[in-house]
Amino acid sequence: MKRRSWLQTGALSLLLGQADIAWGATILAVRVWPAADYTRVTIESDTALKTVPLFVANPPRLAVDIEGIELNPALRELVGKVRSDDPYITGVRVGQYTPATVRLVLDLRQMVQPQVFNLPPVLSGNARYQHRLVLDLYPTQVADPLEALIAERLKSGSSKPPAPHSKENGPAMTALPPPAPASKLGGSADPLGDLLASQNRQPTALPPSPAVVVVPPVTLAASASMANPAMLSASAPEGASTVERFIIVALDPGHGGEDPGAIGPRGTKEKDVVLQIAHRLRDRINATQIKTRHGTLPMRAMLTRDADFFVPLHVRVDKARRVQADLFISLHADAFFTPEARGASVFALSQGAASSAAARWMAAQENRADLVGGLNLKVQDATVQRALLDMSTTAQINDSLKLGGEMLGQIKRVGKLHKPKVEQAGFAVLKAPDIPSVLVETAFISNPDEENRLVSESYQNELADALMRSIERYFSRNPPLARTRNT
Repeated sequence: MKRRSWLQTGALSLLLGQADIAWGATILAVRVWPAADYTRVTIESDTALKTVPLFVANPPRLAVDIEGIELNPALRELVGKVRSDDPYITGVRVGQYTPATVRLVLDLRQMVQPQVFNLPPVLSGNARYQHRLVLDLYPTQVADPLEALIAERLKSGSSKPPAPHSKENGPAMTALPPPAPASKLGGSADPLGDLLASQNRQPTALPPSPAVVVVPPVTLAASASMANPAMLSASAPEGASTVERFIIVALDPGHGGEDPGAIGPRGTKEKDVVLQIAHRLRDRINATQIKTRHGTLPMRAMLTRDADFFVPLHVRVDKARRVQADLFISLHADAFFTPEARGASVFALSQGAASSAAARWMAAQENRADLVGGLNLKVQDATVQRALLDMSTTAQINDSLKLGGEMLGQIKRVGKLHKPKVEQAGFAVLKAPDIPSVLVETAFISNPDEENRLVSESYQNELADALMRSIERYFSRNPPLARTRNT
C-alpha cells in the first residue's frame, strides 16, 4: 500500500500545472535596495513563484499578482521595509486578492521602467539564496554620469576642496560622507550652460541630440574657448579665459545589494568596507590636481555605485566608458578557505592564460557577481556584451600593469603584500578596451587580523592615501591624453 500511494502521488504531480505545483510556496524573506540608479525589491521563496505584473500610469504604481500562495508574516514585512527617502517607492500594499493569489502593489513617486523576473537558487559561496522574485524599478530617463560630474564641478568650483588625510592634520573625516549624487534626480538640465553662465557669458542652449564636448589636455586661449562655447570653462587669472581637461578616475566598489561579496569571521561584508574605502579615495581624488608639463589638471572621481545596491559587471564597465574615464580601479577584499592567507594584491587583465592558479581562481570568484547579485538576462544583448568584453587591447593591459606596479609600491608601505607583482587573469570588470584598469584586493577579509584592519578608519585612510599616491605617480609618468567627451 505504501508503494502504491507513493506512485499515485508521483503521477498526480506530473498532471499538475505550474500554478498548482507552486501552490503552498513559502515566502522566506523580503529585501528592498533603494538607490538613485534604480530600486530593487527581492522576494525569496522555497519554490519559484508565478506572477502576473500590471503597471498603471496614473497615478504610477506597479501591481504584481503572485499566484499559488497565501499571505504570510514574511511578506507583510515588505510594507515596513520601504524607506521614506526611496527615490521611486512611496509605499507598499499587500493583501490576499483571491484565495490562491496575493496582490502586491508598489505606489511610485514617478514613472518607471519596471522589470519583473525570477532568479534560480544560488547555493554556493557566501551568499546562499533560494528562488528569488525580483522587481526592478528603473527611471524612464537615465541620468548622464558625465553631466553629473560637470554639475558637481560647478557646485564645488568656488569652494576650497578639503585637505586630504595626512599625519600632520589628522584624518580628513571622522565619519563617512553621504554618497555623491552620481545620478542625482532633478539636477540641472544643462550643466554645461550653467558653467558657461558662471563665467559671465551668455549660456548656449545645447541641441536636443547629444553634443560633443572637446576637452583638451592643456588650457587654451580665450579665442579657442569662444569658438567652441560647449567647452568646459575653468577658473583662471583675471583677464584670461581658459578651458580645462578633467582627469576622471572611475572607482568601482565591488559587489553590493544582493551580493555581499566575501564575509569575514566577525560578519564584516566585503561590499561595505570597499564602499567605505571608495568614499575616502573619492574625496582625495576630488581634492587633487595633477601637475603635468602642460599645466595643472583637476581630477574627479566617478563611482560605479555610491550606495548599497547591485551593479552588473558589464554596467560597471559601461559607466566608466560613458564618462571616458582615464583610469578604472575596482576595489575588493580577498577571501580564502583558510584564515592564514593575508596581504593585498593587484590584478590586471590577461588576454590569455592567468598568471597563476590563484589568479585564475580569483577571477572565477569575482566573475560570479552577476549570478549572485541577480541579472535579468532577458533584457541583455548577449552578443553585444560579449563583443564589449572581448575588445581589450595590448596597450590597455600594458598601461594597467604600470598602474598596478605603482600601487604595489605604495601599498607595501602601509601593509603586507600577498604577491610582490601584478597578477593577471580574465576579470570581466577589467575589460574596457580603452581604459587602464586594475582590480585591488585590499586585504584578506577571511583573516581575523586583516578583517579588523579593514574596518579600521586609520587603515582605510592609510590605504586611500597609498592609492592616491600611486595614481599621482602614474599620471606624472604617463600624462593623460586629449579626449573628446560626449555629453
